[in-house]
Amino acid sequence: EFVAIMGASGSGKSTIMNIIGCLDRPTRGIYILDGQDVSELSKDERADIRCQKIGFVFQGFNLLARTSALENVELPMLYLGVEGHQRHQRAMEALAAVGLAGREQNNPNQLSGGQQQRVAVARSLVNDPALILADEPTGNLDSRTSIEVMEIFQRLNRERGITLVLVTHEPDIAEYAQRVVVFKDGKIRKDYQIDEPRDAAEALRSLPAMNADEDEESVQSSDGSAV
Repeated sequence: EFVAIMGASGSGKSTIMNIIGCLDRPTRGIYILDGQDVSELSKDERADIRCQKIGFVFQGFNLLARTSALENVELPMLYLGVEGHQRHQRAMEALAAVGLAGREQNNPNQLSGGQQQRVAVARSLVNDPALILADEPTGNLDSRTSIEVMEIFQRLNRERGITLVLVTHEPDIAEYAQRVVVFKDGKIRKDYQIDEPRDAAEALRSLPAMNADEDEESVQSSDGSAV
């Protein structure tokens, strides 16, 4: 499923995301994640679940600044003890899947905002999660780049069967999801299906063509940093 969560500040979006992401435990009720009851797990057990079953994508990217895209994507596998050759191969495949083949050795300051968010999406993929949680992933991006991120999410949901839960304040972004849940004052006020979600790939094709410089998404300064 591809679900968008919406609501004003203080509506309960962060609370539900923290529970779904196994960062907090629910005060009551049961939470089943990928067939496992995680409601009463300890802090360490929840950390293990996060590593194994959940990928996270944040508005601010949360990349290590002086570390290459490849190494940023490899990082979650270190916590699972994946050996070096396999880490490298899986990270390369994840970066290629989000359209960043050839950018593996670039540090974040050598990438545009859209490219940094693609690195973050690749990082969320490498442990083959059952669920990806994306918290305002398009909040710092322009319209075209936001649609590109939505195209990646739709493709991952369709081709890999990954469940995606997306928090957004943008109604047009929510239209790419299959279902929208609206929170207010800590309660679900609306929960509805979108019978025909917007097709991000089609939306991209309808945009004006980009020239070669724009397609690079950033202008490189003499020291290689994105400006």
